Amino acid sequence: MLKAIGLMSGTSLDGIDVALIETDGERIGAFGPVGYRAYSDDERALLREALADAADLTDRSSRPGALRQAEKLVTQVHAECVEAYMAQHSIDRGSIDVVGFHGQTVLHRPQSKLTVQIGDGAAFARMLKLPVVYDFRAADVAQGGQGAPLVPVFHRALVAALDGDGPVAVVNIGGVANITYIDGETLIACDTGPGNALLDDFMLRQTR
Repeated sequence: MLKAIGLMSGTSLDGIDVALIETDGERIGAFGPVGYRAYSDDERALLREALADAADLTDRSSRPGALRQAEKLVTQVHAECVEAYMAQHSIDRGSIDVVGFHGQTVLHRPQSKLTVQIGDGAAFARMLKLPVVYDFRAADVAQGGQGAPLVPVFHRALVAALDGDGPVAVVNIGGVANITYIDGETLIACDTGPGNALLDDFMLRQTR
């Protein structure tokens, strides 16, 4: 079993979720503690500026406008989040086999084979001095996928641990909602449309 730390910063821009899991890639061996690091108002404002500057991107490696500064921010605060998490839970750095770094999605157009997540994976690995995997969405799109959702294999591992027969559907409502359908060897997953993103935008306009 590998011991992996996973990180996620979603479309709500509220902050970074961190968790630990032991897994062989198909089965869940054990769950570790979870953590959270909220974005400050200034950090969130920079990320929103980066989203606006990413709207016209055609090259996923380009970082015009606020994107370069935002990428440095995302990389740094994710590293701070992991360091604080390991310190809080007395996790030995040498016990961690890999860290999964999603970064922050600023553009997702799989129909054009373009998805952009800011966050420098190589710099992040140097900061942590740990193995890091990243660019999950881009890798999926390059193989002909949609780059989302990323969670169906995890859902299948969860369902495998349940007692019971018959197909299972898992609904995940983040900024964008998605569904996973599991029935034996059949695994189907797709985004279903807006989740909390429209509510987030509405509240942002109404509470300024």
